[in-house]
Amino acid sequence: MSGKRSAPEIRVQPAPFDPGAVLSEFTAKAALAGAGALVSFTGLVRDIPGAETLDHMEIEHYPGMTESALTSIAEEAMTRWAVSPVLILHRFGTMRPEEPIMMVATASAHRQDAFLAADFLMDYLKSRAPFWKKEVTTGGTAWVAAKDSDEHALKRWSED
Repeated sequence: MSGKRSAPEIRVQPAPFDPGAVLSEFTAKAALAGAGALVSFTGLVRDIPGAETLDHMEIEHYPGMTESALTSIAEEAMTRWAVSPVLILHRFGTMRPEEPIMMVATASAHRQDAFLAADFLMDYLKSRAPFWKKEVTTGGTAWVAAKDSDEHALKRWSED
């Protein structure tokens, strides 16, 4: 890619965001960097399958530690694949169903690096990012436990 490789952009914020506006901003940066491919993923708060209805989710984090961990994950992706720019945006605080909770975007000269880097970032965010999630439902409150499937997905990257 032409252009200068930029540092990853990490945003950890309580405020809602407009995925379309964030993606437009990222696209402009990617174009300046000479990207030919852009991949993005936006996660939404979703209701819990089953009898209880999700009222809201609460996400906690440790400021400073979280940003440092996300920066390290993004820099590793940039080392493994030719991607720049890279964005990780993650909210904390209270969120309701259907609200955007997080977004990852990667750009590269070619699609494969952009897809692989985005997939890698998502696997690490699901299993290693220092966020703690609590679901508040009609039946009570529960912390979200780690899933075996997330750990399994992460293992494939250590085989590279």
